[in-house]
Formats: sequence, structure tokens, C-alpha cells
Amino acid sequence: MQNLFSSPKTEENTDIMKKFLIVGLGNIGSEYVNTRHNIGFKVVDFLAKKEGISFETVKLGSLAEYKFKGRTFLLLKPNTYMNLSGKAVKYWMDKENIPLENIFVITDDLNLSFGTIRIRKKGSDGGHNGLKNINLVLNTQEYTRFRFGISDEFKKGQQVDYVLGDWDDNEKAKLTERLEVASEIIKSFGTAGLENTMTTFNGK
Repeated sequence: MQNLFSSPKTEENTDIMKKFLIVGLGNIGSEYVNTRHNIGFKVVDFLAKKEGISFETVKLGSLAEYKFKGRTFLLLKPNTYMNLSGKAVKYWMDKENIPLENIFVITDDLNLSFGTIRIRKKGSDGGHNGLKNINLVLNTQEYTRFRFGISDEFKKGQQVDYVLGDWDDNEKAKLTERLEVASEIIKSFGTAGLENTMTTFNGK
């Protein structure tokens, strides 16, 4: 007998709210793999490897599905290059019927010291071309972004080389611990909610 207190529509809405699109920003190509600008890719790659799941090549990117505590996390690495990231985000958001509040974008940030974590429910692009394109395509800034600090230890005129350069030895030594924290942040976003996640992890 059908449950009088629920309906297929309600169950469908509940399922939608348990699905999350986790977008790691980066550039495709072996020359970019270990660059600071690709920290978004590195975070989702780290979580996928840790949980024993793999990415599949799909339309506009690579996708891996991770299930945890009744939630489904779709880990997306757009293959559009950074400047057109919004195209992949919009496509998979629509295809999987994922609400805006369940979008989580991981990006590098020059304005934060190395490894510093800043999670925000909305905000400007801060000069980041990936966020700029996502804002443009989605026509909103009202989505969660996780900024990973890469610091600004470069000389005048060398920003591009710095951002597209490899991590230095000191950063590499600390990166694994930071990636572990980043993995916990993703899981927390889906299970504990944004507010709790910001309280627990911001500045850590």
C-alpha cells in the first residue's frame, strides 16, 4: 500500500537534494597536472583514488561517482580548459537535475597563503577566469566555492608563470595533508551542510 505521507514527487525531490556536483577546476593536459592552477583537479583526483573510484570520459569532462552516507557525489573535471568551465558545470547540473545549492566548485586562490581554506556560499570571481565563466554561464554567483590558497609568492609580471608552475618542494611536503582535509570538506558539505562545513573548516 502506498505511504499516505509521501508521494513519488516528494521522494524524487528528496533524491535530488541528496545529489551533489563537485567541480574541480583545472586545465587538461599532462603539462598542467602538477601546477598550482590545477588544485581543483588534484583535490577530486585525491578523493577518487582514496575511495577506489575512477573517472570516465564523458561529455565536456571526466566524471566519477562517489557514494557516501546516502549521498551521491558526482566529481567533475571539465575538459573545456579553465576559461570555459561554466559550459561543463551547466551541462552536468542540468543533466543530473542538481540544484544550485548542491554545486561545489574547487579553485585556486592567489589571495590566500598556501593551503589556506576559504569556503563561501557565494561571491565574486575574484579575478579567477574559471569562476568568471561559471558566473556568466549560470547567470549567478550564488553557488558554493572552496578556495584553496596558493599564495602570491611571485615577482611583478610573473603571475602566469607562477600559477601555471609546479608546486615547490616545501608545498609538496605539505600538500597531502591539505588534500586529506579537502576530501573531508567535500564529504562534510554533502552530509553536514554548508554552514557546519564553513564553521568547521574555514581557516583550517
